[in-house]
Amino acid sequence: MPLLKEYEPFTGPQTIEELYLLAEKTRPRVIQNINSTAVGGGVAEILSRMLPLMQELGVNAKWDVIKGGEKFFKVTKKFHNALHGKSEEITQEDFTVFDEASEMNRKSMELSGDIIFIHDPQPIALVLQKNSLKAKWLWRCHIDVSNPDPKVWNFLRPFIDLYDAAVFSAQAFSPELPIRQFLITPSIDPLSDKNKELSLVTIESVLKKFNLDLEKPIVTQVSRFDYLKDPLGVIEAFEMVQRHTDCQLVLVGGTATDDPESTEVLAKTLDRASGNPDIHVLAIPSGSDIEINALQRASSVVVQKSIKEGFGLTVAEALWKGRPVVASAVGGITLQVVHKYSGLLCHSIEGTAHSIKQLLQNPEYAKKLGENGREHVRQNFLLTRHLKEYLLLFLSLFHKGEIIYL
Repeated sequence: MPLLKEYEPFTGPQTIEELYLLAEKTRPRVIQNINSTAVGGGVAEILSRMLPLMQELGVNAKWDVIKGGEKFFKVTKKFHNALHGKSEEITQEDFTVFDEASEMNRKSMELSGDIIFIHDPQPIALVLQKNSLKAKWLWRCHIDVSNPDPKVWNFLRPFIDLYDAAVFSAQAFSPELPIRQFLITPSIDPLSDKNKELSLVTIESVLKKFNLDLEKPIVTQVSRFDYLKDPLGVIEAFEMVQRHTDCQLVLVGGTATDDPESTEVLAKTLDRASGNPDIHVLAIPSGSDIEINALQRASSVVVQKSIKEGFGLTVAEALWKGRPVVASAVGGITLQVVHKYSGLLCHSIEGTAHSIKQLLQNPEYAKKLGENGREHVRQNFLLTRHLKEYLLLFLSLFHKGEIIYL
């Protein structure tokens, strides 16, 4: 794991100094993060990069994961989709499964932080332990809840109201609540294996490993296999582009232990792609960060055709590598892609196809968008900014109304 001083070339020394000043004020507190999986997905990725930096700063931060069986994670996946506004059949039995797993976790999990930092809906009911523990409770929602299914939202709302504060990624996701709210966007680590600079030799070796044509333009989407990431729509858009431009499509992603739907989506994607030798569906294991990095860097265009999106770290990853991005104008993507400045936003399969074709046929324009995108990420979406805002958040829970001087 990199040391904080290694981030200075991206942030300047003042940012690092500010982190140490804030950490000094935070050190008496124990921060306990809790989510639903240690591997796969943006939450686990961010926590795995952020906690070592907190610990380097002397902040006592730890991370625990709840337990749950297949039934529980099927239900929470339904909740996830429904909170994004997708139609799901939610039954009373689903709520019962959720309640039973939540009770099991409340009995088995040791809660020992001064701040209990709960990430997303899966562990949300742990807050029922609030009265037995002198701690501040934070709920971090990484989901676009701008138009949630009322049945699921109303089920979760009594838990949310018990928290001391909630954190959302964008103002559009922020509902009316009786508790304090904070807006903090996610981030990427520029020094992680997924985002660090790679040699041309490494990039070409990865392309050869996956039998990709080194001479043919590559269009890539990196996402777990999820209906809300719309891999079938990406294929349809690509085939429209393919009629005019000789290119190849790479759909690369993996699965998460708390997402049982991904296997089904992968199977449908493989079936839809069969018969087209220029479509490569790559289901790679968790931890294949160098491979993802290389594929993004080798791409002429990176796509993120999500139907709903809380943030979409893969967009920031691609922009950081100077790649032109074509993405759906949904959720947190619109914070990252400024239309015609740091990428192209679209609203349909046809619009996606048109934008991809435009960038493939105009490489100078594509290059300019990529350059702008990298600078936009440097200024707004690096891990050090995220860490600073979390430290300020933690302090605000104990210093309400006070001014914190840096």
